Amino acid sequence: MSLFKSAAKVGGFTMISRVLGFVRDQLVAFTLGTGGVAEAFFIAQRFPNLFRTLFAEGAFNSAFVPIFAKRIEGEGPEAARHFAQEIYSALLAWMVLFCTFAMLFMPWLIYVIAWGFSGSPEKLALTTKLTIICFPYLLFMSLTALQGGVLNSLHRFTAAAAAPILLNLVMIASNVVAWYFGTGNSAATGYIFAWGLTLSGLAQFLLLVFACRHAKMSLWPKWPKLTPDVKLVAKRSAPGIISGGIMQINLLIASQIATGLPQAVANLYYAERLYQLPLGIIGVAVGVVLLPTLARKLRAGDEVGSLETSNRALELSLFLTLPAAVALMTIAAPILHTVFEHGAFKYADTLAVTPAVVAFASGLPAFALTKVFQPGFFARENTATPMRFSIISVIVNIISSLVLSRYFGHVGIAIGTSLAAWTNALLLYAQLCRLGHFSFDARAKTRLPLIILSSLFMAGALLAGSWMLRGNFAEGTSFIHALWGLCILVGIGVLSYFSFAQAVGAFRISELKAAVKR
Repeated sequence: MSLFKSAAKVGGFTMISRVLGFVRDQLVAFTLGTGGVAEAFFIAQRFPNLFRTLFAEGAFNSAFVPIFAKRIEGEGPEAARHFAQEIYSALLAWMVLFCTFAMLFMPWLIYVIAWGFSGSPEKLALTTKLTIICFPYLLFMSLTALQGGVLNSLHRFTAAAAAPILLNLVMIASNVVAWYFGTGNSAATGYIFAWGLTLSGLAQFLLLVFACRHAKMSLWPKWPKLTPDVKLVAKRSAPGIISGGIMQINLLIASQIATGLPQAVANLYYAERLYQLPLGIIGVAVGVVLLPTLARKLRAGDEVGSLETSNRALELSLFLTLPAAVALMTIAAPILHTVFEHGAFKYADTLAVTPAVVAFASGLPAFALTKVFQPGFFARENTATPMRFSIISVIVNIISSLVLSRYFGHVGIAIGTSLAAWTNALLLYAQLCRLGHFSFDARAKTRLPLIILSSLFMAGALLAGSWMLRGNFAEGTSFIHALWGLCILVGIGVLSYFSFAQAVGAFRISELKAAVKR
């Protein structure tokens, strides 16, 4: 299966998930807006999501997947399944212990992520209780991530990519429950949402249990043992925990600093929801597919093939993420007005969130490039180098966010996050080039400038379109009025970008068709 087709499959399911996520966030914005309950819930879900990325997705994408892929190639499926079952058992034991202690000590741990709430005891207490309810989500999602790594290594991307759809369906159902009981913008709604998050983790875990069983890779827990394989994965996971979860680390830092600013947590959350849509559909999808692909090529000694694959992945990522970033920077306000400005989310909130979207969007290509460059190290079982660069980017994030937030409030925090993303991406690129593991081939050198030119052409078309349709997004306009205006803007963006890109040769539609057919 080609890289494009695999990435398209992952991206397609991610698209469905993110669209449903938009519906979920619309309902949350309508019910809670940017008030204290909203901020408490956003912080509560951030904590388990951080550790899910660190312990599960970051660690196992960097350490587990390359070893598992090599076991399949060199020793066969049964040996690989035995290896995966050992890691599964050890991970389950560790997660049970970690979650138990974290929930017991949450009244003190909460100060790590929400120190700014200390001036509001009621908000801090609600955040603590909601975080305890949300924490089992980490256990389920850690096991889900391992099962997803197994399936991805077998080139079975569907179930793992579709699992987040269940998250959004359950959370939409939670909004319906809150509406049915009439809890509105109250702490009761926060509790409903927190229980919904945990139930969504269980649903995703069960889906991948059945998927692994269908792939004849069922994983059942045994008594955990510290075997050489477990030690190897743990050793290689340590740096991967930091490097693989750098985005969540930076977002956590942003949330920590934001807790000291009025409504900053909620403003940044809604801004993140917009720019993570293209990141999840494109950047993460390419990264998920690229790692096992590179690992298998390097196992076969195909350095030329791995370089060509990396170039095509970078080309594809930028072809899709760069115009997405430019579009978000150009029409952020119309999107926010259409998607969120209803109920408790007001016009003033749109004005506050818009510059944060622009700041986050400026770092979107860097986040996508990181997803392309990191597998170049992970596939070679080098997790230490990305870890060092991740630490540097975290330092950049902390310093820039603290300084810039003094002058630009929550927007300064978003700028700091993007600066950190570019620092990480550029360091990864420079080191890959120095080691001889990456260089732009002739096709990439020709097409990347054309992709930038096509994106700028689209930006001009969107600016003209948003000026002509400015009445559709004025304060007080109806959702239907705003929706058809946004649909026209999206059509202008898509048509102008793809037609110009086709005309100048940035990308050929015929190549996309051929890639899908392959």
